[in-house]
Amino acid sequence: MSTSTKPYLIRALHQWCTDNEQTPYLVVHVDGSVTVPLEFVKDNEIVLNIGYNATKNLQIDNDWLSFSARFGGVSRDIWVPIGNVLSIFSRETGEGMGFELEPVTGERPQPDAGPEPVATDTPAGGKDKPSRSHLRIVK
Repeated sequence: MSTSTKPYLIRALHQWCTDNEQTPYLVVHVDGSVTVPLEFVKDNEIVLNIGYNATKNLQIDNDWLSFSARFGGVSRDIWVPIGNVLSIFSRETGEGMGFELEPVTGERPQPDAGPEPVATDTPAGGKDKPSRSHLRIVK
């Protein structure tokens, strides 16, 4: 069985946004497998800024995406199974890619140490949800 292309495409588009001085955002399906601030969830989805200026210790592994970020000035740990990522896109241009919701494939990794404080006050959550009509769905 081959591995999913989804985490590789997410990493590539994150790098593309960064290289082009754009801000990478994710749309994530929220269910019991994710750890996100629920006050920013709308219609079982949350939009997250995953730019380096808004996150600390960003990890995009093959099964999980994790980082720490400030929401309303409070540092929060974020854990998202890769299967729950619905899209990644540039905030500035809207260019990106959409994905199908996939079942969780691996157990959440255990952190080696406690979370470090986030060094920025840049918000990671967003209230505006972009139209996904321009995104290509990858199966």
